[in-house]
This record gives sequence, C-alpha cells and structure tokens, in this order.
Amino acid sequence: MDNDRYKHLFITGNLTTEKYKTPRSGGGKPKIPERDRIEHSARLLSKFDMMWAEREQVGQQRAAEHIPTREGTYLSFLSAANYELITKSLEDRGKGIRLLNIKDVPVDGNQTQIRATVYIPKGKEAYFVDKIKKYQSEETSKGKPKNAPLVNSIEDISIALLESFWTDDYKLFPDENAKWYEAWLNVNTIDKQEQIQIADFFSKLDRIGIEHKANSIIFPERAIVLIHANKDQLIELMLESDLLAEFRIGQEPAGFWVHENSMEQQEWIDNLIQRLEIVDSNVKICVLDSGVNNGHQLLQPLLNDANVLTVNPDWGTNDHVSHSGHGTLMAGIAGYGNLEKALITGNTVVLSHKLCSVKILPRPNQEETPKELWGDVTAQGIARAEIQNPSITLVYCMAVTSKDGSDIGRPSSWSGAIDNLTFGEGVNQKLVLISAGNLDSEDEWKNYPQINLVTTIENPGQSWNALTIGAYTNKNQVNDENFKGYFPLAKKGELSPFSSTSCMWEGKWPVKPDVVFEGGNLLEGPDHSITRHENLELLSTSKSFNIKPFDTINATSAATAQASWFAAKIAYEYPNIWPETIRALMVHSASWKEAMTNQIGVDFTKKGPLANMLRTFGYGVPNLERALYSSESALTFIVQETIQPFGFDDKHKPVTNDIHLFDFPWPQDLLLSMGEIPVKLKITLSYFIEPGAGEIGWKDKYRYQSYGLRFDLNNSGEDANSFKKRINAAAREEDENFQAGKSGSERWVLGVDNRDKGSLHSDYWVGTAADLATCHHIAVYPVIGWWRERSYLGKVSNKTRYSLIVSIETPAQDVELYTTVKTMIEIPIEITT
Repeated sequence: MDNDRYKHLFITGNLTTEKYKTPRSGGGKPKIPERDRIEHSARLLSKFDMMWAEREQVGQQRAAEHIPTREGTYLSFLSAANYELITKSLEDRGKGIRLLNIKDVPVDGNQTQIRATVYIPKGKEAYFVDKIKKYQSEETSKGKPKNAPLVNSIEDISIALLESFWTDDYKLFPDENAKWYEAWLNVNTIDKQEQIQIADFFSKLDRIGIEHKANSIIFPERAIVLIHANKDQLIELMLESDLLAEFRIGQEPAGFWVHENSMEQQEWIDNLIQRLEIVDSNVKICVLDSGVNNGHQLLQPLLNDANVLTVNPDWGTNDHVSHSGHGTLMAGIAGYGNLEKALITGNTVVLSHKLCSVKILPRPNQEETPKELWGDVTAQGIARAEIQNPSITLVYCMAVTSKDGSDIGRPSSWSGAIDNLTFGEGVNQKLVLISAGNLDSEDEWKNYPQINLVTTIENPGQSWNALTIGAYTNKNQVNDENFKGYFPLAKKGELSPFSSTSCMWEGKWPVKPDVVFEGGNLLEGPDHSITRHENLELLSTSKSFNIKPFDTINATSAATAQASWFAAKIAYEYPNIWPETIRALMVHSASWKEAMTNQIGVDFTKKGPLANMLRTFGYGVPNLERALYSSESALTFIVQETIQPFGFDDKHKPVTNDIHLFDFPWPQDLLLSMGEIPVKLKITLSYFIEPGAGEIGWKDKYRYQSYGLRFDLNNSGEDANSFKKRINAAAREEDENFQAGKSGSERWVLGVDNRDKGSLHSDYWVGTAADLATCHHIAVYPVIGWWRERSYLGKVSNKTRYSLIVSIETPAQDVELYTTVKTMIEIPIEITT
C-alpha cells in the first residue's frame, strides 16, 4: 500500500497550553572596560560642556541669519574598541530621549567599535550629565558607582555628524553629487501622528530644495521616504529636522535578460489546448513583474483581462518589448509548471489554479527606472490584486530584485515592507515568493562555483517571512552539432551557475534561499568561454506570441515561477491551509541531492559545514508528492495553532506567556515492534513575524522580530513531566532542585545553531524505530521579541499564528504507519487518486 496517497493528518485537540518561563541559562556579562572613575567622569563631563557650547553657538548663528533650526540635539556615543556599549540605557522614552541607530564601526586591524546615535529633545540636555555626575559621586547599595555599566561602556561622545546617520555601505557615502537616498524617520505611530510628521518633514525638504517622492513606508516608530539630495543638503536637513534616524542608499530594481529562440510550432499549442482540463479553483498566482501579454493562447484560459493590472495606469498592463517579455515568461511557468512536459505528454493537463498579473515596472521610455520606494510599489501591487480578487487565495510571485540593499542579510526598507505585507497585521497573512537574484555575466560565470558562494542574495530576498527561491540544475544535455567540445558548467544536481547565496551573511540572519528549483545551466567551451544554450533553459510562453509562441527563461526567475506553481498546488489541495503552512510544507518536503552535498563537501558527522550547505541550497529541492500527500510509510501531521507569546505578570511587567505542549497520536506499539528499522523524524515550524525596522541593533528591546518561536522534542524514555520541567521553568515547583537531563540536541542533523534563524525552522534526525517510539511530546514556546520589550507599543498581549509539521518516514515497505494513526484518531481513511 506504500504507493497509496492519503491526505495529511490535521491535528487539533492534542494540545495543552501552560504558562511559560524561560529556563535560566548561563549568559555572560557584557564586556565593558574598567575605568578610573574620577578621570573618566571628568573627561566625559568636559565633552558635554564643549558639545552644548558648540550647539548654542550654531543655534545663535542660524537664528541671526533667520535659518530654521531643529529643537533637539543628535549625539553620537562610541564604545571602546572590541567592547560593548550598553545601548539599552541610552534611551528614556518618557523624556523623549530616543535611540536612533546602532552600527559596528571598523577601526585598526580587526577591531570594531559600537556607535549609537541618540536624539536629545530641547530641555533634556542635562539627562546624561546627571547620570555621569551620579557615577562620579554616588554608590549603589552594593558599593558600586551608580550607572557604572553605562558610563564605563562609553569611550567617547560627540555631536552627531552625517556619518552617524549613515547605516549603509561606506563606499556609497554621500558626496557632492545628488543621489536618491532613503531617509528613515523616527515617528510617533503610537498616537497615529506619523502622517502629520511626514508632511512637516516634506515641507522642510521643499524649503531646502530637496526633491522627494510622495511614497512612504510605515513601520512601528519608523517611516521611510525617498529623497534626492547631495551631501551638503543632507547635512542641512540634519540641522533642521528632529525626525531623522538614519540614511541609506536608494534602491532600484535589477534589469532583465532573455535568450530569444523559437523552439516549437503552432500545432504544439493546438494539441495542448485540446488536452487542457480547467477545474473550478479558488487559487491564483499573482505575478508581480513587467506585465503579462495574456493574448497568448496558452495564457488565455488562465488570465482574463480583468486580472491584468498595473500599479500606475501610465505604465500600461502589457509586457513591453524592452523588458524582454519577463512577465509573460514567468506567467507560462507559473501557470503550467513544466511546460515542456505538458507539450510532450499526450495526457490530460489539469489546470487547478489561474493567474493574476500586476505590472510593477514602468516602460523604460517613460522614465529611466524611477527610484520609487519599492516596498510601497510592491504593496500597491498586492493591494490591487486583492481588490480584484477579494475571496481568492493568492500566491504572490516576484522575480524583481536589486543588487543594492541586501548588505549581508540586513533587512532593508523593501524586505521590511515585504515582511509587513506578509504578516498582514496577523489577520491577513500572505504568501510571497521572491527570487534570490542572479549572477549574470561571463566574467562571473568563469569563477563558478566559488563566485556564487561570495555573491549575496539580492534585495528583498532577505525578507524573513517571504519564501526566497534559489536555483539548482538537472539540465546537462545539449544535442547541437554547433557546440561540439562544449560541456555543462554545472554537473547534474549542483548549484545553478546563475544562483546567488547567503554564505557571506552574518550567522544571525535567516537561512536563504529557503529552497531551490530548476534554474538552468550554462556551457563551457574549449577556450573556457561561457555561453547560454536554449536546451539548458526552461521553455515558456513568449511575449511576441504572434511571431513565435515560445521562448526560454532561466536563473532564479524561472525557479521562482516553478515554486509559485508548486505552492498553488498545495493551496488547491488543502483549501483551508494557511500561508505559513504552505511555506512549511514546501520546506518540509525538501531534501538535498547527493551532488549538492558533494559540491559543498558536507560531512554529516560535523554540524559546522552544514551552515554553508543551508546558505547555498536552503533546505533543498521540494518534492510535490511529499508536500501534498502522506503514504503508509511516510506519515505527516499538520498543526495550525494560535499562541500568545507574551503577557503581563502580577506587577504588570511584560513576560513570556504561553507554551504549547503536544501529545501526538503516536504508533508507539508499531514502532517498538519495528525494533532496529531506521526511521526519520522531521519537524518544521513556520510563522510570520512583524518587523521592527531600523538600524537600532539586534539585542535589548530593539529586535527586528516581534517574537520568535522554537520547538523541542522529548528524549527517548523521557516522560511528559520531566520533559515539561526541562524546557519550562514555570513547570517546576518553587525552590525545586530540578536537574535537567540532556537536551537531545546531538540527535538533530542541523542542530539549534543552524536551524534557529529567522521565522522558519526545520530539522530532522534518523534513529531506530524503537528509539522514536516514545518521542511524541513536542513543545512550541516563545523567545524574546520587540512585542515584549517595547511594551509601550501596546502589543505585549497580541496573539499570533504558527504552523507545525511533523513527519515519520521509514524505508520499510510493509508497515502501516498511516493506517495505525488514522485508526487511533478515529477518522475514516480517505484515499485519493
């Protein structure tokens, strides 16, 4: 019966919710230099005297010339080299003192200093002076200088210069030439004052003569607008505005390419159309791209005129020739998946979803790649699709990316906007698939694969909530007499030569890409030249369908279109499934090919090299059959639940709140009877975070994620009570001397250091059936986020959703895992064909 297909088991009611308290762990103290108390305080107080005198002089001079001047002061705090700065003590929200940004600043050798920019409102100039004076002359109850951690951590203080607000690559630092920049503003979103503040900021821009776009992106306590200015204008803006938090380079979308070649004849289309079966479906893929020419005969059944949309009516809706037909090529793959297979087979081709197109790129002859805020443009595109399709499940497919703004994984305004859109205020979540971005020149391809490992995934592919799609390739056959002596650049199953990676990202950022799909290959000639060939690319629908019906597409664009088709299949099969669950099933069904592990040189006995494996191929290549169905020897549970990560204690202090404990219906007796037969257990946890944008750091209260979730599993032989006490301090008796046993972390292939990144966590372990027999207690619990740490934003008690996927799989062919569990939960077995 192993070839039978069964619907996955959705589990409800096997959950208990308890109060959660994080077990105490051995966290180290911050690294702060020792100081001579008298000498250090005197030096800092002298600095403040000079700064306030300088500020007064500048204010008087500007007043005499009748030039507007901001009310408050921007200060720059600097740590000692390779020491920490106690940034959480640099802000007092009640007094209006705000921490604006934090950045690591390289100094001599391999040393770094931490620089924090702080805003001091008028009338609060004495705030830090008072702290230093207390440090100088007063002691705590323990006999330590008051405010010692903060004051000792400060190496220097100065009036903030433009450098203090620049949080992007220093190579892009403003000069005398006007460029487009993102101005990140510190706004009051709590009292809904952001639009008034933005309007006031725009008036200052107009007075200075700084061009700006009308668009804006709003995050909690942050707004982003796009301005066109030079260095002197930015400095003047700093002197006039009290709203600034940081500047970054403006972003523009990458260009497109295409290799045009007519591959087939009109009769192919006629034959395929006769074999189409269009089923009633509530699922659509929305292609956010250069527009789609839906007059193509193969696209007409999928995309009607009402769903060919645009962000700007002046741009039109069609796929303009200058865009190389990219949107129409994406639509062909998104609609049909493997178009070549559909054409060649004589079988019926079932179309279980339709398409929607939103043009988010202008025609080149209208404006030279306008530097709009791309997060806002993307939001407008999604809004138009939703207005047109109010009751439809939409999967968003976007292969428009930028080489600027990825910055080793740091969130950008664009990726942050994607996270905002996907989170959807926690009630209107969206599934967005984004291409990882490409290497697109022969000079780069000649250095394959080393160049791919140091070429970063493009913006906004660093989005935490979106599914970022990379590319591998199975294409290695070219039957062309003109290319004798040429060989495929990548071996079958290896990384596509086009695909970028996140190997160079800092370890704290999410694993990207999440998964990989076919992206095509290249040919290497006898003279080591690199060239494309249509046989190594993917067939799709051509924009110029009246001239030739087919064209080819490759790279992560092609991979993303395939991934959206894959996601739509899951959405159709399970109409009530959440976007978080679709994302989880795609990752959960994925695996690495042997060629991938060989290419990276992975040793599964050592966890270290797996980080590069993940950051090159993500979790691998998804398997549609495993994503859609269980079988007798491969059983999948799905949980869709809501949790309240944080709450208030009796003293109204924000604390962690709930832990979810699952006791899954488990085929324990069957597993015990299987003895030493190997069994694979896999767990995937997926949720969407609300982003807290801005360069304010990644610890203390200014985390990017609103909350985090983690999973854990009881060890073999560990009962439910012992498991609860091990992972939850609140489950222990007061003053109980509980000795936690081993965590069982060594059994997982990836381990917590590799999997606990971002908002999507997946891991597996392989053991004997007997070892797995008692491992059916699973916990989902919260970790810290800004919802708790920034309680004044009013989101401490928010609830949120998550999806949990758990599967058991064995190579044994004569077991009935699925039937056994189905009988336990007393649901009739439904067999699909």
